[in-house]
Amino acid sequence: MGIDLIVTSSPSAIDFAILKDGKLTELHREEQSAKFNVGDIYLAKVSKLMPGLNAAFIDLQSKKHGFLHYHDLGPKVRSLLKYIKILRHQKPPKSFYRLKAMKMEPEIRKDGAIQQVLQQGQPILVQIVKEPISTKGPRLTSELSLAGRYLVLVPFSDRVFVSGKIENEAEKNRLKRLAESIKPQNFGLIVRTAAEGRKVAELYKDLEQLMARWEELSAKVAEAKKLPVKVLSEPGRIQALLRDILSDEFRSIIVDDINLYHEIVDTVREIYPGKEKIVKYYDEPYPVFEKYGIEKQIKTSFGKTVSLGKGAYLIIEHTEAMHVIDVNSGVSLTKESDQESTALDVNLKAAKEIARQLQLRDMGGIIIVDFIDMKKKENRDTLYRFLREEMKTDRAKHKILPPTKFGLIQITRQRVRPERKIQTTEPDPSGSGKAVDAPVNLLEKIDNDLKKVVRHTKGKIILAVHPFIAAYLTKGWLSWRWRKMWQHRRPLEIQPRHGFRYLEYKFYDKDGHEIDMSDL
Repeated sequence: MGIDLIVTSSPSAIDFAILKDGKLTELHREEQSAKFNVGDIYLAKVSKLMPGLNAAFIDLQSKKHGFLHYHDLGPKVRSLLKYIKILRHQKPPKSFYRLKAMKMEPEIRKDGAIQQVLQQGQPILVQIVKEPISTKGPRLTSELSLAGRYLVLVPFSDRVFVSGKIENEAEKNRLKRLAESIKPQNFGLIVRTAAEGRKVAELYKDLEQLMARWEELSAKVAEAKKLPVKVLSEPGRIQALLRDILSDEFRSIIVDDINLYHEIVDTVREIYPGKEKIVKYYDEPYPVFEKYGIEKQIKTSFGKTVSLGKGAYLIIEHTEAMHVIDVNSGVSLTKESDQESTALDVNLKAAKEIARQLQLRDMGGIIIVDFIDMKKKENRDTLYRFLREEMKTDRAKHKILPPTKFGLIQITRQRVRPERKIQTTEPDPSGSGKAVDAPVNLLEKIDNDLKKVVRHTKGKIILAVHPFIAAYLTKGWLSWRWRKMWQHRRPLEIQPRHGFRYLEYKFYDKDGHEIDMSDL
């Protein structure tokens, strides 16, 4: 598998897309004006205690206060509060930041009350775990963590964990031993998946960089005069993404902004020395997202209906409480054996596309998938195992429940940012006031219907369309019409129809009889 990262910059945002073998799998946006980013750490004040919710609102000087639940305080929060007090009032030497001289406080009770731990107006360090979504402010935690390439540093802890995605037990044990041998006193470590196969020197270098960031954070806490203040910024979303997933599978990183290009080169050189040669500066007048076919894939991937090929498709609906995805075969078979095998084939294609759609749209919460019914339990088990395998590359926390006998599969997926919603329709040029599919979606539909017509008819095919569309389909020697005639080895006539709506089209056979697509 080859992975490409395409980055385009504008004054308001940076958009970046991940392509796997040319297919769009992830689409992200980093708003230049975004106030809160996942991973940022603030020194802020407790604004209000809410005993009924067992939570506190934290003043971050935004329209909506941050939300900190008791269970997100972390068991060592008393030690954290003590550390903040020492930094702000006693101004200890920088050597104190390494916590060796720090006496830890007892852990809080798991079933305790927020008012037993925090007081209104009290300074506290909090980290963003969810960006503001809809009417909700940012979700916070005071169990701080600093992520590196191979390790995650957890202050005021003493535990070592190894990523569950590392399946080899011998390797997990090796990494745990290495982490325990370099773990600083009063700090915990989480060994990331990227650490698999790495030597202790590489882990130690990563740890020292994280410790330097912790010391920088501590110095800002000690010097802070007015609260709230950001004491640690998570790297930009692109840099964080590269830190998390850059691997030998990456073929290229294409960037159309010269300043951003230099930043990414420096980032890649730091986390993956020698790999910076794959970073290329794109300096052409044609938009980079158009050049690599990303705009077309966006228009065809974010609509309510997503094609799976051969007539099968998904319908993706969003309700107030959950997402619902319906799988449709688009074909009808009479033989029971054909129905079962076709259902399995369509369901497997759907599972692959659903795994992509969840990452692409960054869908979160509860997702209910209505797969095509299958009578055989072994087929339902095959589908379940396949979907789990396809979602292994999804970095968001998720859980997949086995299918019910009705073919329903429930997925829960963590959401830390607002879901990507992209407009795939546009105003009808005819002035009807209605929204119509974007032209690129029209070509996709015409192409799919043409394949059906070719399979079920003989001789010349006539395609009637609006004159604007007809002009596009026949423009140039290597026109769309010419390419389709060559592809299907069939005569194809394009007929302009002034009475048609902008995106209306119909197929006719060689005798001029309209072809009913519902019969194909």
